[in-house]
Amino acid sequence: MNTTPQPDPKDRPARLTVGVVGAGRVGPALAASLQLAGHRPVAVSAVSDASRRRAARLLPDVPVMPPAEVLQRADLVLLTVPDDALPDLVAGLADTGSVRPGQLLVHTSGRYGARVLDPALRAGALPLALHPAMTFTGTPVDVQRLAGCSFGVTAPEELRLAAEALVIEMGGEPEWIAEENRPLYHAALALGANHLVTLVAQSMELLSAAGVAAPDRMLGPLLGAALDNALRSGDAALTGPVARGDAGTVAAHVTELRLHAPQTVAGYLAMARATADRALAHGLLKPELAEDLLGVLADGTDGTRGTEGDAR
Repeated sequence: MNTTPQPDPKDRPARLTVGVVGAGRVGPALAASLQLAGHRPVAVSAVSDASRRRAARLLPDVPVMPPAEVLQRADLVLLTVPDDALPDLVAGLADTGSVRPGQLLVHTSGRYGARVLDPALRAGALPLALHPAMTFTGTPVDVQRLAGCSFGVTAPEELRLAAEALVIEMGGEPEWIAEENRPLYHAALALGANHLVTLVAQSMELLSAAGVAAPDRMLGPLLGAALDNALRSGDAALTGPVARGDAGTVAAHVTELRLHAPQTVAGYLAMARATADRALAHGLLKPELAEDLLGVLADGTDGTRGTEGDAR
């Protein structure tokens, strides 16, 4: 067994000073992860009370200051602001001379690639787009979740190794995304993760209305198995009344939802139609059963056949 003492990460060469512009849920967690790799957070910008609390919790003793001052102090700057605010922020920092030549400027937007950093590039910065494919809570647990997390990486070819090295230091797995594919990449993640939260929350509300005392405990094993099956088998994992072509059951669902939770009907119908199309295309839904099912789904929007389907 090798008993040679391992060097402290902070003693490694070429450690960077790190700044965070935008102390939302993502920036402080990434900076804390870089700190574990031996880099040194030196400044963070935070406006709201909530963002200041996050910064204090994840980056204790790191001073809070305006964005321009963060850039003055840091070799590596994390721009972790909402997508729509990013272009104006980059342009403003470049126009005011805040960007230094040779400074690593990293944004974490899924929507944008490296091109949104062009104003900073013209000022001499080194542009990187590193998007963690993870949902964040704004608590220390986020740092642990970065282990094994995939990052969508986009950067100039000459900076590819640097970008991938930073991701690996944060415990992540780099996945190269072409500049032109960033919007599609981000749409795919939003479709899976963001909509999943909405679906699960609606399901828990409906179970509560049906008298289930612990809907989270009921759904946990079911949804865990469904997710695992879907990741392993794709469309072959489809099950339930839509995949089976049970038009009467689906019609009963629509009737009950219209009565007890009308705000969920449109989403149920849209997802059921998408499920039916995929089940039919992959041979899971028998064509002879698809006609009645698609009829229920088509007519469910106006309620004219919602109860007729029960008798089919």
